[in-house]
Amino acid sequence: MKIGIFDSGIGGLTVLHQALITLPKEDYIYYADTDNVPYGIKTREEIIGYVDRAVDFLVGKGVKAIVIACNTATSTAADYVRSKYTLPILGMEPAVKPAVAKSHGKRVMVIATPVTVREEKLRALIEQVDDEHLVDLVALPGLVSFAEAGIFEGNEIEQYLRHELSDYHLANYSALILGCTHFNYFKDSYCKVFPKGISFIDGSVGTVNYLKRILTERNLLENNHGTVEYYMSGRPVYRDEELQKLSGLHMRLDKMLKL
Repeated sequence: MKIGIFDSGIGGLTVLHQALITLPKEDYIYYADTDNVPYGIKTREEIIGYVDRAVDFLVGKGVKAIVIACNTATSTAADYVRSKYTLPILGMEPAVKPAVAKSHGKRVMVIATPVTVREEKLRALIEQVDDEHLVDLVALPGLVSFAEAGIFEGNEIEQYLRHELSDYHLANYSALILGCTHFNYFKDSYCKVFPKGISFIDGSVGTVNYLKRILTERNLLENNHGTVEYYMSGRPVYRDEELQKLSGLHMRLDKMLKL
């Protein structure tokens, strides 16, 4: 049985990439809802519908667990789909708690989509762990558009970041929390905009480690070949051109892991 990983687009490849490192003997189905990306500017009702459709597709493929590799989809629709299905459905959550714990009194910035920034779930989490009010929330929807267009570096991205972050004194920050899986592709640009020494924190490692624990507890670990089937809004990806593009994205993620 395979593991299903779902995202609105290519952002969730971050989680798949980490899963292939942590659980290399598992087989995967990756579902990108490219027909409806980006989720971060859609209504709550629309997002729930998209997530429900994707999860139903993966369940129909007989997967043993699903990772919603999208912070926006998790905060909006994870509870709904968990109420419908019995298999493990894991989500993404910005790693605010560890970032605040290691901040040493410096500020922490969470960058995410507009929907995630507005969601009460994230604000409640921050309120729970941020006693000193060190956390700032910033919506950067443009990064999702850049990623889906295949633009990962260059002056256009740096100018976008500098413009959107112009109201913040970046030297005051100890950590940048990547609250959208699309944002992992841009670590080299963050290095140019933020001062040296800032930590980049995303939830991929924690999510995949939790997935491994769940599979272990349920005796669902397998010794397979690490294969991946890709689907774009339910359509199988099989053309060499498309597969080469996905391979290139994995190569970029390899590069970003070293930053």
